[in-house]
Amino acid sequence: MEVLKGLSYVKTKTISNEKAVLMEEMKEAVENLSLARQGKLQLKSARDLYNEL
Repeated sequence: MEVLKGLSYVKTKTISNEKAVLMEEMKEAVENLSLARQGKLQLKSARDLYNEL
């Protein structure tokens, strides 16, 4: 982060912990989607998700 702050053409902004957690969860979701599309991750059907409720 200090290296980025030293570069005049790079603007940085501190984010809250909630946003950091959200970004990590989104990153994990994208990775899971990629694995599912490659056939390396088995997804649940909508019916299975509904039955869990």
